[in-house]
Amino acid sequence: MSDLSLLEGYVDRSTGNDPPSMSFRAMLQLAFRTWPYFQPMLKHLIVLGGLMLSGIVAGIPAAFVGTDLFYNKVLLGQKLQPLQATVLFVGDEYVTNEARQLGRQGISTPSNITADTHLNVPSDVDETAQPDTVSVLTQEQRKTVRNRLIIWGIVGSLFGALFGAGFWYYNVWIWQSVNQNLRVAMVERAESLSLSYHDNARVGDAIFRVYQDSAMIVNLIQSGIYTPISAALSLLLGLFVVAMFDPWFTLMVVVVVFPVAWLSIVSTPRIRRRVLANRIANSDLTSRAQEVFAAVKVVKANRAESRVFDRFSADSVRALDAAYFLRLDMALITLFVGLLAGSTLILSEYIMVSWIIDQRDTFLGALVASLIGFAVWNYGAYRIAMGQVGGFAFGMRGLLGIWMRMQDLFLALERAFFLLDIEPEVDDPENPLPFPIRVARVRWRNVVFGYNPDQPILRGIDLEAGAGSITAIVGATGSGKSTLMSLLLRLYDPDSGRIEVNDVDLKDMAVDDVRRHAAIALQKNVLFANTIANNIGFGNPTAEPAAIEAAATIACAHDFIEAQSKGYNTELGERGAKLSAGQRQRLSIARAVLRDAPILILDEPTASLDAQTEQRVLTNLTTWGNDKVIFLITHRLSTIRNAGQIAFLEDGRIVEIGSHDELTRLENGRYRAFVEAETIETST
Repeated sequence: MSDLSLLEGYVDRSTGNDPPSMSFRAMLQLAFRTWPYFQPMLKHLIVLGGLMLSGIVAGIPAAFVGTDLFYNKVLLGQKLQPLQATVLFVGDEYVTNEARQLGRQGISTPSNITADTHLNVPSDVDETAQPDTVSVLTQEQRKTVRNRLIIWGIVGSLFGALFGAGFWYYNVWIWQSVNQNLRVAMVERAESLSLSYHDNARVGDAIFRVYQDSAMIVNLIQSGIYTPISAALSLLLGLFVVAMFDPWFTLMVVVVVFPVAWLSIVSTPRIRRRVLANRIANSDLTSRAQEVFAAVKVVKANRAESRVFDRFSADSVRALDAAYFLRLDMALITLFVGLLAGSTLILSEYIMVSWIIDQRDTFLGALVASLIGFAVWNYGAYRIAMGQVGGFAFGMRGLLGIWMRMQDLFLALERAFFLLDIEPEVDDPENPLPFPIRVARVRWRNVVFGYNPDQPILRGIDLEAGAGSITAIVGATGSGKSTLMSLLLRLYDPDSGRIEVNDVDLKDMAVDDVRRHAAIALQKNVLFANTIANNIGFGNPTAEPAAIEAAATIACAHDFIEAQSKGYNTELGERGAKLSAGQRQRLSIARAVLRDAPILILDEPTASLDAQTEQRVLTNLTTWGNDKVIFLITHRLSTIRNAGQIAFLEDGRIVEIGSHDELTRLENGRYRAFVEAETIETST
């Protein structure tokens, strides 16, 4: 196991490259780009917003009233405000008639009631006294208020629990649906990109972008829009509530904003650098894991487990360090703001307690005196004001945390949209022509192509193949055989020249239309963890069982399929690991045959078959494809001899073309030399 250091590399990795630019304008542009993925859920988002607003509108007054009832009425014995008595279903004897508590300064207070009676319940209260002359609740009245407050609390808690559970489920469903929309769009775009992109990109990076980076769209509304707005509104509401108690006190609290704003400006570039390093490191780790599991047989065969483990461990440590150092920076920054908030809270508490002792009037408490008894500073007012001051002070810390998380959010979305922004190199024309109903011939006209424009693979290819013929593409490894067929499928487009079907350029047809009419059996037999029938029917999911069996019969696969435990319904392992190489190859051929396309490409179709099975498969294909254009890419002479036409490639050019007999009669012919070399190799 690797030893993980606590701070090693912390300073080194925090300096160096300039942080990626991410202006506020760029953030807004990214946010607007997510709209198409939110739009299908718009009505649900509106309902969700309405539910949240309803909860806020109902919750804030309830919290204020509940605080006043518990601290001032139950604990201190002050009489109720008129609306409080109505809510608790008690009589007028519970209602205060004191002018200051009702916000009416001009009404005199009975002479036998002192200021102290607002905060202390005298022991000699006469419970039979008239309500006009007693300004405190009796012990029995306080118990009644307490019990009814508890009942309302239980009712509110039950309703809140039911509402909260339903709201949580509805909320999760909405955001996951939005995430699903983006993920599907990313995979769809990745599938539409030409192979030139995939040839130069790591599979693990695409997986990380689709699975992890796209998930940030869920946090966009929550953490990037809703949470900052709600936090800002909560701060403003808190300031307003504090201002109702004392405006000058509010100005003192606002001072905490300035050091927090300065800290956010200074720390943002560092956080962005950490965020990007974290995303890249975890993307590399995902790529490493994908490569390890994809090559597990090669690793075991070469006894390379220790080397693979060391590489994976190094990537894992780098990813862990990147995530840890990011969170360490965020923790240190929020710690500073927390200390500032705590100091503000302590100072505020000292000031407010002194005001309670002095029975100081609040600034606007009289306006709501019929509902809440905060006309003067008391214990309930203290609890509310302290809660708002604490909420403001620590809310600033929360806003700074949100800002730091937004750097991660928008950088992740930028990585997600990078995949969506890549334009496919192979695209449909504006007005595509239909694919010919019957294919008479396929022709390459002076085709030039290279994966790198400076290094062409194919150099001026001219080739024609007609329906009912089998054309074998032969040549040394790297001569361009598979590339030639890739152009026919429009996996790439030629740099110059034309590829025609019945004299119509492939570029003038829709990509999907071209691939629908061309089937291929790859040299690398790709099978899925599914049933045999579904693997054969992968390219034609609506195929009937009889058609699947017919295709398997042509590929000489029917007998071994029937020998499986569940026949065509037998589940295959990952990549068809339960089958031999020859069996997997025959399933791949059956899949291509089932497509019944007018063009069939077989890339080393019989490389893993024995000679007898090979001849049976080729005979079946010749009979089945008498009206189709068939191409064979192969090195096996037994396969090549069955072709009516052989095109020999060398250095990206077709240097010889003809039948087997014609080419073997050429003196010093390239194909003849190839046959002689293969014959000698086979005989030895």
